[in-house]
Amino acid sequence: IDPVKPTDEQFELLINAPENADKWFEAINGIIYEVVMPTPIHAFIASLISHLIASFLDIHQLGFAFADGCMFYLPNGDRVIPDAAFVSKERLSVIPSRYDIAPDLAVEVISPSNKPDDMLLKIESYIECGTRLVWAVYPEEKLVRVWRPDGKGRASVQKLGLNDVLDGENKKYTVPIQVEGGVKFADNRLTPYTNFRTGVQRNFMNHQGNK
Repeated sequence: IDPVKPTDEQFELLINAPENADKWFEAINGIIYEVVMPTPIHAFIASLISHLIASFLDIHQLGFAFADGCMFYLPNGDRVIPDAAFVSKERLSVIPSRYDIAPDLAVEVISPSNKPDDMLLKIESYIECGTRLVWAVYPEEKLVRVWRPDGKGRASVQKLGLNDVLDGENKKYTVPIQVEGGVKFADNRLTPYTNFRTGVQRNFMNHQGNK
């Protein structure tokens, strides 16, 4: 038996309750979860990815980028807050008061507090509702799992390591995994951020002529 999913009214009453003013909630497969505040390294990686997407869109004007905190009200009744997201202008040319669609790209930075089964439900929900790509970033394992629709109503996954490159399903948008995975982030060095900025500039220069 499928869990009973909360109605819009029930969910809005919860998230707008005075005692929940400083809390975030998601609803996935009928279960409401309080979102655990990210660790500094989690927040840092998520902000770098969001910055990269936004920087790319400054040039190519394909849509809108969102950092952690933007809720998506999915058509299947789930309510999710990705760590970063992209919505194409082809689907919505302006930013609405709320999104009742799934993002084209959702990014989830996986923390030890994330239960694998719960995260899988969330990823499958994205894909079911129309998300084209989900980047699940595993900093501790130094890898990224890329989820996409398989054309048969299910989700397929590809595992990428440090020597691979992420892309946005087009040749203009590429990201070195070493930057996304944060191979040196735990060392609190400035090198990863320098590499990140260099990688952004290099990718933009390589592809400006192909817009």
